[in-house]
Amino acid sequence: MVSTSDRRAALRLQYISLVWNAGEVVFTLWAGVAAGSLALIGFGSDSVIEIFASLVVVWHLGGEKATHRTQRALRLVGSAFVLLAVVLGASAVRDLWTRRVPEESWPGIVYLTLTVLVMFALAAAKRRVARRTGDEPLAAEAEMSFLDGWLSAATVLGLLLNAVAGWWWADPLAGLLIALIALREAKETFVEANGISA
Repeated sequence: MVSTSDRRAALRLQYISLVWNAGEVVFTLWAGVAAGSLALIGFGSDSVIEIFASLVVVWHLGGEKATHRTQRALRLVGSAFVLLAVVLGASAVRDLWTRRVPEESWPGIVYLTLTVLVMFALAAAKRRVARRTGDEPLAAEAEMSFLDGWLSAATVLGLLLNAVAGWWWADPLAGLLIALIALREAKETFVEANGISA
């Protein structure tokens, strides 16, 4: 049985994720529009998917622990991984095909660098709580926070490599790699959901 303190800790981490990702949506869309950067606009759009995954975990934590509830939460988080992979993959293929050069945005670069630190810290904290509680949806969503950290790092690296070395293809290539990782996470999450016996 999950202790009250562990449940509160898990919920607190989800609320922090929700607030940060909401800010991420607003700031990166603003910075992306201001700089004309599709990379930043795409990043802000991906944050909406992460908000959905966090809301699923909040819903799961708010009810009685039941097999069907856990399966549904895992399937919803798995679906969020698929959606993230599709959005990232389609954007990356489009950018590679059109040879779109990402624009510079120093406010965006600074914010995404901070996001790397925040997301990796949140992912580590969620993993610890998930291990203590045995909460599978929280563990799966922790992986999405971890991927968000890598996506932030890849976007920053792509913007910097383009600005410094003219490597316009670095950003979409990193996006493709993260899309493939998201698909792998989706598969593992669905397998875990299907492996829970009623």
